[in-house]
Amino acid sequence: MKIKTLTVSEVNNYIKKILDNDFILNNLSVRGEISNLKYHSSGHIYFSLKDDNSKINCIMFKSKSYDLDFVLKEGMAVIVSGRASVYSANGTFQLYCDRIEQEGLGELHIKFEKLKEKLSREGYFDEELKKPLPKNPYRIGVVTSETGAAICDIINVIRRRNSKVDIVLYPALVQGEGAYKTVIDGIEYFNKTKSVEVIIIGRGGGSLEELWNFNEEALAYAIHKSNLPIVSAVGHEVDFTISDFVSDFRAATPSQAAEVVVPLERELYREINEFEKELADWNAVIVKFWVQIDKDTQLARFKERENTPEKRWKITDEDWRNREKWDLYEEAVNEMLQKTNTAYAPWHILESNDKKYARIKALKTVIEAIEKKME
Repeated sequence: MKIKTLTVSEVNNYIKKILDNDFILNNLSVRGEISNLKYHSSGHIYFSLKDDNSKINCIMFKSKSYDLDFVLKEGMAVIVSGRASVYSANGTFQLYCDRIEQEGLGELHIKFEKLKEKLSREGYFDEELKKPLPKNPYRIGVVTSETGAAICDIINVIRRRNSKVDIVLYPALVQGEGAYKTVIDGIEYFNKTKSVEVIIIGRGGGSLEELWNFNEEALAYAIHKSNLPIVSAVGHEVDFTISDFVSDFRAATPSQAAEVVVPLERELYREINEFEKELADWNAVIVKFWVQIDKDTQLARFKERENTPEKRWKITDEDWRNREKWDLYEEAVNEMLQKTNTAYAPWHILESNDKKYARIKALKTVIEAIEKKME
């Protein structure tokens, strides 16, 4: 039997035909490390995929590279999906890539990156939209599992830092299909009732699949439109979710969330001591002006003289100096009273029978009485 002599093109085309009709070679998924990487001006990407013992040339055409959501780098471990064939023009055996994933990353990671990019474009991560956390919250809402380790950690840390802060738990599912809907319910509940000042959402650590409910787009929208500030505390320090980026503050762990939200009680007492001293200083200033000026006498004289044209010329320099002192006195009282009504004074962290609170409250009452008398 005589073998037909073939041309080079016929050989390459024959090999290509065999390879193109092989099911396995047309549905390959190959793991390897990138080398000889080249981004061509045409938009095509050329590289080699290698392991310890061998390598194969690869090409990703421009039309396929549009779906690539990360930049390829030399030495990067990847998984390439595509087909193996021969380029008949030069007989080169190569892998035609349809999709490339970073090693260890699958469909969920791709979905995560696409949603992250989408929400970022829409401005959901913008810093100017982040709501500030309250300085001294008296009631904190927590949306998590009632049986998980996260709520135990949060309660322990809060109780250790400040025993006067209330904790309100909204039990939610944090794993399994549709669990994110119960987290959304918790956020909406606290926003509707306005029973807390800040919300912590989260859970303990887990795999990407286990944490996936905190990557749902619907939950991201619920966090974004919340009127109450939200702290996201999902997983461990190395875990990142969409909720972390959308929330007003990202805590590495549930324990850290509790530390960030609740100030140390002893620090609040220190602030109160400083505030009490400042009030005492103001009181001393007010008493000084009160002694120097007899309000009824001075104001009566001014009222009489200012409203009687023929007596205006009798106003002395001393009268004007006293009038200026009284203006300063009124300004001091107003400024001091304004301070007492601001959130700077964390009244709620003290028990009603606390002696320091009683002294401050008594001083505040005296000063308010002075202001009333001035009216």
